[in-house]
Amino acid sequence: MSLVDIYRSLGVTLDRSVAHLVVDGNEILKANEVRGISMEKKETKEGIDLRLVIKEGIKLKDPIHLCFGVSKERAIQKIHAEIIAEKDSHAYILAHCIFPKAKEVHHVMDGSLLIEKGAELSYEEIHWHGEKGGADVFPRLRTRNLGDFRSTFSLLKGRVGRLEIDYLVEAGEKSITEIITKVYGKENDEIRIREGVSLNGAYARSVIKSRIAVRDRAFSDVVNITEGNAPYVRGHVDCTEIVQGEAIAKATPIVKVNHEKAKVTHEAAIGSVDRKQLETLMAKGLEEKEAVDIIIKGMLR
Repeated sequence: MSLVDIYRSLGVTLDRSVAHLVVDGNEILKANEVRGISMEKKETKEGIDLRLVIKEGIKLKDPIHLCFGVSKERAIQKIHAEIIAEKDSHAYILAHCIFPKAKEVHHVMDGSLLIEKGAELSYEEIHWHGEKGGADVFPRLRTRNLGDFRSTFSLLKGRVGRLEIDYLVEAGEKSITEIITKVYGKENDEIRIREGVSLNGAYARSVIKSRIAVRDRAFSDVVNITEGNAPYVRGHVDCTEIVQGEAIAKATPIVKVNHEKAKVTHEAAIGSVDRKQLETLMAKGLEEKEAVDIIIKGMLR
């Protein structure tokens, strides 16, 4: 099955009515623009360069589909992306990153985002790395948010392999930032996440929410950072990690306030599944392993 067929099986629309870009390694397989966006793309030696602009005042009803995949067992893929949501625009970007056969696949995503005043941008990134654990994935985003920015990253199917997320948002006046990350690590998967928001403009608000499960011998290390640097800003960090087997999980919330009228809060919970939930499910006839799996899937939903 080709990558295009895989994306279609996931419900991705790739006809001319919807903006999309499909990449296999460094080859652009399909691309389509719609009214109100500009998409400049170029194949490079090891990936692609992309500049995507949602134009001022444009409100897209359909998602923009970005499909970055590698069909080979061994490859290097480097994506350099610049995304701009101009003033008062509204858009939803749905990115799928798929490496179904990965034995030695090295994927680097180096992105910069600008959300201008009055703009709303939702960016959802869904990963599937196959079952061999051979993917090394390094998503890096630098975002300047003057509007409403919501980011969701999920890696729930297949093995993680090695994952290192590095996100940083500079949040301006009255902006809203939400970062949600959901990852399920198994066997000897390695997960490292560093996500930060600097609340630099008055009345800016943010939430960083991490939901991580690790089992077998997997490892996770989550660092969530929020800085309150302006009056009346509000930030919150919320990290939950479930550990099973010989897995190891770490969480480091870093909250910093540099203004007397700013407020930042945090909460973190690491460890086994909730005992009461487990007992309730087992009382209904489930084996412990089945009950744990249901609880984990519920957390990651």
